[in-house]
Amino acid sequence: MSTHTIAVIGGTGKSGRYLVQKLLENNYSIKLLLRSPENSELQNPLIEIIKGDARDYHSITKLLEGCNVVVSTLGQPKEEKSIFSDATNNIIKAMEYYQIKRYVVTTGLSVNTSLDHKNEKIKMATDWMYQNYPETTTDKQREYEILAESNLDWTLVRLPLINLTDESFKTETSLQDCKGENISATDLGKFLVSQIDDETFIKKSLFLYNV
Repeated sequence: MSTHTIAVIGGTGKSGRYLVQKLLENNYSIKLLLRSPENSELQNPLIEIIKGDARDYHSITKLLEGCNVVVSTLGQPKEEKSIFSDATNNIIKAMEYYQIKRYVVTTGLSVNTSLDHKNEKIKMATDWMYQNYPETTTDKQREYEILAESNLDWTLVRLPLINLTDESFKTETSLQDCKGENISATDLGKFLVSQIDDETFIKKSLFLYNV
């Protein structure tokens, strides 16, 4: 049994389900934030479900109580105001309150950092996101900037298209460019779990992709 208790946000989303499965395979205790627990079929003695919303600070404080690591695969709810910077501010505030340091979170390819040397295809994809989804794309960039200003041991994982598959493939990471078009949800889950105790990418935003 791991000594860690992991707070998971976005754990019933497309990639989040694979994350939860990998955490369970590694015998982690999990506290899982769900907006609608009554719709969930998750039943496991290692899982404690907390009803709430990431945009509500009190929900986040209830979730994080007793945890020592936070992992988020939070997605954008359809037809709602962009969620990312509001959720991030709540998470940082609650983590500081409980003195939790480790935060691992996923985001999209559109986020830019000072280390980037994106290839033309990724630059075009970033531009397309800003043109077609300006609110959420701008908000995800703000999420990165909020994290960069924080004192947390954060890692922001930038992702291409997620394939919802149990198959596993060779993966690569880069701080500068995304050289693959996909990431297996299984490989993503494995990587996120590996980051719980790995200090390689603390305070860094990396690309993760299959090759």
